[in-house]
Amino acid sequence: MAHKPSICSMSLGRCFAGHSLPHKLDMAQKYGFQGIEVFYEDLVDLAKSFPGGDTPENQLAAARTIRQLCDARSLEIICLQPFMHFAGLVDRDEHRRRLQELQLWFELAHILGTDLILFPSSFLSPDQVSDDMDLIVSDFTEAADMGLQETPVIRFAMEALCWGTRIDTWEASWDVSQRVDRDNFGICLDSYNILGRIYADPASSTGRTPDCEEATMTSVKRILSEVDVSKLFLLQVADGERLTQPLDEHHAFYNAEQPCRMSWSRNARLFYGEPQYGGYLPVKHVLRTIVHGLGFEGWLSFEVFNRRLTETDKAVPEEMARRAAESWAKMKAEVGLRTEDVMQPRL
Repeated sequence: MAHKPSICSMSLGRCFAGHSLPHKLDMAQKYGFQGIEVFYEDLVDLAKSFPGGDTPENQLAAARTIRQLCDARSLEIICLQPFMHFAGLVDRDEHRRRLQELQLWFELAHILGTDLILFPSSFLSPDQVSDDMDLIVSDFTEAADMGLQETPVIRFAMEALCWGTRIDTWEASWDVSQRVDRDNFGICLDSYNILGRIYADPASSTGRTPDCEEATMTSVKRILSEVDVSKLFLLQVADGERLTQPLDEHHAFYNAEQPCRMSWSRNARLFYGEPQYGGYLPVKHVLRTIVHGLGFEGWLSFEVFNRRLTETDKAVPEEMARRAAESWAKMKAEVGLRTEDVMQPRL
């Protein structure tokens, strides 16, 4: 199987900034993308435009519309994400409500034509998320068993966010996946979240953790020795911007209600190979390990949050699609991706 380019719908412009999904999909097609991660925010935004607003019925109708939009542009929907703050909830009534919501997501996924839902690690406050890993694993196992009852089966990819409350490393997500022990439950590896935890420290004047090189080398070796590539369901790609000053209370990105790495993430992710914007993470090393060392094949998807995406400038979707296409070309050459077609903008 070849490596194929995908991009998250959110990474072409945020809907709340006025960037419509049809236009974003037009830009993805124009610049040669083959796959789309449907960001739930975009689906809800479309549902809100229907009479009656954001109801379950309108979400299902929105999913049908998105499927038609993507089919018309030869874009494969590779996943629906993110199903937020799921496992380990202290409030078990809320957990039961989330299970009902998950059942709706199954219907959405079937309509969209994807079998993959992403679970990011929760970043709710510690008083809302249990530190009992047995409970967290049990909750994920419950979801996996529900997915196994679907036709076709729904798969889940657990992604460790580098600011997660209980799970903030890929190793922790892999451990959860191993303990869940279901064929339909795997992981998503994200270059940004891997390196954002062990290499980068946006609160530091250096932008790096004290042992960044050693920690990265150790983690990469663990990927090779521990991960079963058949349980790696998605590979997401992003770099991070080296800030000119520490992200503390004096920084423009500072948000007292967010972990530092979350504030950095929301404002300063970059596409692969963008040193002109301050990219500095060793993404190539991580990707080469996963692609060549593990032998990963399939979708590599750009999931980039950035302050530019929130601007109302109508040029944003095309600008981001163009940057992503340039990034893919660099990644193909530098990482050694195996692709069936040369990715060219369709002008």
